[in-house]
Amino acid sequence: MTPVSLPPVTLVLGDEELLVNRALTGAAESARAVDPDSDVREYEAGSVNPGEVAEMLSPSLFGGRRVILLRAGQDARKDLVATLLTYAKNPDPDVHLVVAHAGGAKGKAFADGLRAAGAIVVSAAKLKGDRERIAFVKDEFRRGGGKASEDAAAALVAAVGNDLRELASACAQLIADTDGRIGADTVARYYRGRAEVSGFTVADAAMVGDVPAALEALRWALHVGVDPVPIADALADGVRTVARVSSAGRGSAYQLASTLGMPAWKIERAQRQGRGWTPEGLVDAMRAAADCNAAVKGGADDRGYALERAVFAVAAARSGGGTR
Repeated sequence: MTPVSLPPVTLVLGDEELLVNRALTGAAESARAVDPDSDVREYEAGSVNPGEVAEMLSPSLFGGRRVILLRAGQDARKDLVATLLTYAKNPDPDVHLVVAHAGGAKGKAFADGLRAAGAIVVSAAKLKGDRERIAFVKDEFRRGGGKASEDAAAALVAAVGNDLRELASACAQLIADTDGRIGADTVARYYRGRAEVSGFTVADAAMVGDVPAALEALRWALHVGVDPVPIADALADGVRTVARVSSAGRGSAYQLASTLGMPAWKIERAQRQGRGWTPEGLVDAMRAAADCNAAVKGGADDRGYALERAVFAVAAARSGGGTR
């Protein structure tokens, strides 16, 4: 990531989870690119002690760059709002305050006050319409070192749906599985079928032990022609992600993001899916996913059966019924 100059005060305005998380993570990464020892703290506006934030904003005897990430700014109490608005009018150049605010009427005076004080505004609003989502997909491919045509981006939106997290994951998976030059034919080969059915749908259900939902999604996807390869990839990625996040221990998604090299939203989802898993179960599930990948990509006679068997194996591993 190329270091960028961080403004003293940034307002991340909007409630699109992926964009909010990226803005917060990007601010911390930019600070650490300039100063690896930057002190990064994350708070929830509705529950933080204003005194703790004020202390972080005060000049430090030891110097050093500091980053304060404040989530859900619309929930901030009046005393915290007053403290931050006063600070924003005369910020410390070595301190970077980043406030995420959902927008809307709640806490509007706080957002307006930050803007009036000179905060840089980063939009994190939900995308409206296919045109904006198609532009998002094309930019995702560029971020990942790939390139997609307009038709390919439109096809991916139609195949995967409107959830930006799913679209981002789909873009990353396509880049990993191809040479990075994505056309509409590539998307059709990987994601043909109902918009709401993808490998991620199958994997998400399997990881929480919902076998009926996983099998229903899998069988429909195969029925309408979705390629088995991305389904197997999604299942393997789901298991690997939960295993990595679980082994990283406790902590907020943001705190783990830089360590694991994953976006915070993906870590949050893995933390939810990881409830109920044991280390031994994850080992079994990883083995089942690897066997499935080998069968699907190695030209097994019945790739659909290999995927169904993997769904059962992953669910059994979660419930402690796997075998090693």
